[in-house]
Amino acid sequence: MTTRAVRLDDAVAHLEPGMTVFVPGMSGESLALLDALKAAPHKAAGVRFVGVHFPGINQSDYLALHPEATQRAYFMQPHLRPAFASGRAELMPLDYPGTLNDLAHLPIDIAVAQVSPRDEDGLMSLGPCYDFLPAVWQRARIKVAHVNPRISRTRGSFQVRAADCDLVVEVDAPLVTFDSGEPTPDLVELGRHVASVVRDGDTLQMGIGKMMTAVLRALACHRNLHVYSGMITGAAVPLIDGGVIAGEGAIEVGVALGDEDFYRRVGEDPTFYFRPVAETHDVRRIAAIPGFVSINAALEIDLLGQVNCDSLGGRLLAGVGGMPAFVQGAQLSEGGRAIFCLPATAGRGDVSRIVSKLGARSLVGSPRHALDIVVTEYGAASLRGRSVDARAERLIQLAAPQFRERLLAEWRDIRATL
Repeated sequence: MTTRAVRLDDAVAHLEPGMTVFVPGMSGESLALLDALKAAPHKAAGVRFVGVHFPGINQSDYLALHPEATQRAYFMQPHLRPAFASGRAELMPLDYPGTLNDLAHLPIDIAVAQVSPRDEDGLMSLGPCYDFLPAVWQRARIKVAHVNPRISRTRGSFQVRAADCDLVVEVDAPLVTFDSGEPTPDLVELGRHVASVVRDGDTLQMGIGKMMTAVLRALACHRNLHVYSGMITGAAVPLIDGGVIAGEGAIEVGVALGDEDFYRRVGEDPTFYFRPVAETHDVRRIAAIPGFVSINAALEIDLLGQVNCDSLGGRLLAGVGGMPAFVQGAQLSEGGRAIFCLPATAGRGDVSRIVSKLGARSLVGSPRHALDIVVTEYGAASLRGRSVDARAERLIQLAAPQFRERLLAEWRDIRATL
């Protein structure tokens, strides 16, 4: 098929029952494509949608288009739960390298890329989102480029050639945006403790959300920091402006998440360089970075060091995503550290997130041997090289004071049966 300039409804007309259609997630999702599908929902009949859509960021419900549509998903989301129960949603229990491998071997009939306008060489940028599109693009039977003038031309290791596209659609449309929100006082204190174990010159990986905003703000007095991460938010901008992160390519990421002003900034500022998951989550690349520090959130941690990062009472909330690769890379890095941080309590302070042992329905996101440093608002504890007793003692000290005596008694019972 030669490259043709078409309207979005013309592109949607190519969908047929039995097809697998890749729709990007994160800040690369084409909201205009979803609107075009909503205008012709019958075209989703018998179509399997696939993409890495992140909870709290991507709200689009492709299964609502038609009762015969299906979806292959890598994170649980609220709107997927009914379809998962009925069998219309395939939930893949994979981390990011596993997801990459799955997509690299999945037959793709149509792949959609949201891109910047082409340059004089006919090249188009993926803007703020490079994560998984490169894994499927060249193998897709039909390549659809949604050229969106709101997409900034970013520096990165992958570009889309206009000549490789089968269909090109030019539509000015809103982008997926993300607001991390304001950290609570407890999270501000937690961020201060995380900053205390970060050294000048370290290279950081971190997730998103209020906790990570608090961590970034607490690093304002550091120097010569770098970022090598799956995601970055606008909370990093003050660190660039303050000279904490400086230099061309000092921030290497797969995805930027924020408002449209931030998306313009990542295109204009040479501090940012974008890479796909095949590069950002390559454990060998990560391990080769001296002083690599992974900073990830947890929901609960037990006294053996097992981490639950994505379930409550057995109810899956998301997936492990890119965390395992970064934790492994941090442990292999010279001077690297794997940090897990969490508020000490949940609810109104009546539930401890430091627990004696994960419950039977809790899901282990990171095993006990992968725990280096744990941080709550009560401090930071280094566990690497510690015995099981010393680890348990330090974890109990990170719990809210009202739970420490009970945790100590429960640890004695657990220890007796080890």
